[in-house]
Amino acid sequence: MQQESIYNLIPKEYVPPPKEPMYRSAYPSNLVPTASTFNNHTTSRPKINNINGDYELVKGPHSHKGQSNSLGRPRGSYKPDTTMFRLKNTGTMGSNQLPEIQSYKYPPSIKPQVPKKDEKPIHGLKSNKNYIITNAVDNILSAPKQIVEDAAWTSKKDYGKVPDYLTKIKQSIASEYEIIRNMHISEAEEMDKQKYLLSQEEVQQLKEGLKKKWEAVNKEYQSITHIRMIDTVGLKRKKEQCEKELAQLEKDIEKLNKNYVFVDTQK
Repeated sequence: MQQESIYNLIPKEYVPPPKEPMYRSAYPSNLVPTASTFNNHTTSRPKINNINGDYELVKGPHSHKGQSNSLGRPRGSYKPDTTMFRLKNTGTMGSNQLPEIQSYKYPPSIKPQVPKKDEKPIHGLKSNKNYIITNAVDNILSAPKQIVEDAAWTSKKDYGKVPDYLTKIKQSIASEYEIIRNMHISEAEEMDKQKYLLSQEEVQQLKEGLKKKWEAVNKEYQSITHIRMIDTVGLKRKKEQCEKELAQLEKDIEKLNKNYVFVDTQK
């Protein structure tokens, strides 16, 4: 390990490492790869070849490499052959007479002819026509386009009618809605049957009973509140219980003050 030294604080000069020479293979670039199958098309030795990695393959009765058995055709093969051209009287279907040459007829020109140098253009022409209003009036007064209907479709019996499957789907949807509506109505009727209206005499009796109970609980609660120190757990619980009962009795009495009082038998 390097020991601490004051000389280590001095920056050292960077010396770049020497660049290695470019790698160049010692084997020729046009050598067939080892165990290659590129040259099996025109050879008498099938399967893979050049297993030993020799520079030159063993020569056989045929050339060891085809014309296009590589990753591309050899150089110069894409150039056109200068000897293959149309010779005289070779395109007349075996006849020595040349076909009659017909003169080409140009189609009639659609564009107007170019004006001559003596013709002068007409200047100063102006128009007060409002093309927007004219176009609107033409569209309003124009007759609607006639739609040509296909006779094969219009002659059918069910042309312009609602398909049967749509009618069936609508009927099934309507029946489902009717079933759901009847279920809601029956549920509402059952809920109404479970409730009944109290008479005024029954409401008055309940009020009197609740008031008597409230007075009894209040009397017990007042006896506890006059104690200076509530130092036992029993007295604390008794006081809390009385407060809860008084609050619940006041809510029940307030509900009975309504015009109509219903009783739910399911609760």
